[in-house]
Amino acid sequence: MKKHNYSAGPCILPQEVFEKGAQAVLDFNNSGLSILEISHRSKDFVAVMDEARALVLELLGLEGKGYQALFLQGGASLEFLMVPSNLMKVNGKAAYLDTGTWANNAIKEAKLFGHTDVVASSKEQNYNHIPTNYVIPADADYFHCTSNNTIFGTQMKSFPITNIPVVCDMSSDIFSRALDFSKFDLIYAGAQKNMGAAGATLVVVKEEILGKSGRIIPSILDYEKHIKAESMYNTPSVFAVYTCLLTLQWLKNHGGIAGIEKINEAKANLLYSEIDRNPLFKGTAAIEDRSTMNATFLLNDESHAPIFDAMWKEAGISGLPGHRSVGGYRASMYNALPLESVQVLVDVMKQLEKVVCE
Repeated sequence: MKKHNYSAGPCILPQEVFEKGAQAVLDFNNSGLSILEISHRSKDFVAVMDEARALVLELLGLEGKGYQALFLQGGASLEFLMVPSNLMKVNGKAAYLDTGTWANNAIKEAKLFGHTDVVASSKEQNYNHIPTNYVIPADADYFHCTSNNTIFGTQMKSFPITNIPVVCDMSSDIFSRALDFSKFDLIYAGAQKNMGAAGATLVVVKEEILGKSGRIIPSILDYEKHIKAESMYNTPSVFAVYTCLLTLQWLKNHGGIAGIEKINEAKANLLYSEIDRNPLFKGTAAIEDRSTMNATFLLNDESHAPIFDAMWKEAGISGLPGHRSVGGYRASMYNALPLESVQVLVDVMKQLEKVVCE
């Protein structure tokens, strides 16, 4: 039976990425060697890294605008450290928007480096919305936000205008929607939620903001050193980077970000329309802040859960239970999830209504 993968991460990937990746595990570029065993310094893999980094900038519309793309390791969690290491000045401060668990974790790490001003938070409402009408201190070294919150199903639909560098954790919605990415000075994202296999972390940084902190930065945390080494300062996650390249190629061949955005909107509209229509369900996030990537919803009557759970499992749906912080259900609709899979879930929700209400 076909599986419909709603996992929040590691996530669904395009079938052709699985097929090409599987072939590379057996024999990469007809070399007689597996992608898992080739040297990261080999000509074949250097070409992979170069193409992946260039394709990132092309898809984001940042070519020739002073940005560098890096494939690093440690996930977004290491970036919580690397950002203040590189951008927070000695005796300086940073401004953070608290919109969820990962934003909160980033704040905790930043506080190790200096004064960290939380300009707004939705924590008291269990992160069910994106705060508005906050003020960003003009003397902060940078402003940090999280564009999409996988656990709570919220997404920033607009971003503040400020004269200080803007840093954004886009781990769960990178490459999913068209934005003016030049408005951001640093973007980071774990690959495993929308871009590739777990093990690689994408960083896109405007070079002119670096080298101004006045602090000594450990080499492995220094963006400038990684840029100079062309993402080869230490041994990269070879297979994870290759999977990212395959996924980026797939995205480009399917209309790029603008093309996938239309599909993502169609998927989100289909599911949210059913959540709002069906008397058995309710969404958990503020309507204006609903994520196109992660739809979170509850049953109005939990006694229906055993029936619903059996139905969606029977339909081949996987990864639907919500995070313990919210409960209920979470449908992660990343780029590679087809509209067909969303229709299957919607049909099951309608089927439950028929069983319960008739």
